[in-house]
Amino acid sequence: VLDIKYIRQEPDEAKKRLIARGENAGSIDELLLLDKKRRALVTEAETLQAERNAVSKEIGGLMGQGQIAEAEAKKTETRELGDKADALNVLKAEADIAFKELLLTLPNLAHESVPMGEDENANTKIKVEGEKPSFDFKPKDHLDLCESLGLIDFERGAKLTGSGFLLYTNWGARLERALIQFLLDLHVHEHGYTEVSPPFMVQAECMEGVGQFPKFLDQAYAVQEGLDKDTLGKCYLIPTAEAPVANMHRGEILNESDLPKCYCAYSPCFRAEAGAAGVATRGMIRVHQFDKVELIKVVNPDDGYNELERMLTDAEKTLKLLGLHYRVLLLSTGDMGFAAAKTYDIEVWAPGQGSYLEVSSVSNTE
Repeated sequence: VLDIKYIRQEPDEAKKRLIARGENAGSIDELLLLDKKRRALVTEAETLQAERNAVSKEIGGLMGQGQIAEAEAKKTETRELGDKADALNVLKAEADIAFKELLLTLPNLAHESVPMGEDENANTKIKVEGEKPSFDFKPKDHLDLCESLGLIDFERGAKLTGSGFLLYTNWGARLERALIQFLLDLHVHEHGYTEVSPPFMVQAECMEGVGQFPKFLDQAYAVQEGLDKDTLGKCYLIPTAEAPVANMHRGEILNESDLPKCYCAYSPCFRAEAGAAGVATRGMIRVHQFDKVELIKVVNPDDGYNELERMLTDAEKTLKLLGLHYRVLLLSTGDMGFAAAKTYDIEVWAPGQGSYLEVSSVSNTE
């Protein structure tokens, strides 16, 4: 969520940075108007409440002096002032809702080091690790390879749940489990992260906290408790372990000496959005459910970008140990995720696809 104090102090700069994210600068003006309205209503309501308190104090004295009529008039005045204050509080609540709803629709502002651009064509290649592997045969793509080796049963996965769901079998299931364990052990024992095993469902407030809602509400799986339709949307299946883990300390005041807090977590991830049919999304690419190991750091804001670089190094170590050829991209303002201020994408070369595939996004969401 954007910092309203920064927007108040630097509205023109905020507009420029918002335009760089492909958004309308008018949203800043609208936000400031709502902010001004909210603050004015608070001031007016507080003034009325102060008047009401002052009048209330007079009532006791008037009653003690036997001035009953005057005291009753003051009681009427306090009721009227209270009614006015209540009406202002209703308007304030409405303005708060409008303010929050607008604020939640605005993406994070990009860091000054992020390249300007509308899409992935403006991304900057930061580094390339290793060489593309060469073969004396035509490598199979992952779909054909998984089918020929019996690693994934795509047909039965679709039969069980629908398209975009996978049934790992035999060595496919064992390899999946081994990779998850390898990643967790690496980040815990070598990189110093604390492993957590979070719930796979969270409340909507958690989804808002990581920038998933309201923008990606249409991509989430809402949960209903049995036949009780009133509970639909009380919780959602997580799109990534970021949703629960990044909210672990929400609303808490942390001692600076306790930072950074570094967590890693495995979870299945659920996304109702999936790629369009075709070769580009065959097999395991852009499915509705997939497994992932997430890294989360809660840090002093002054250390945010240093910690971002450390996290990138931690993520790269995985691929180096696996001996995979990859590249690192610094994403442009138009290609970054909604909540990110700066993002590195790590892409691994997939010989069967003949292209690079994203395997990790490392972001600072200051």
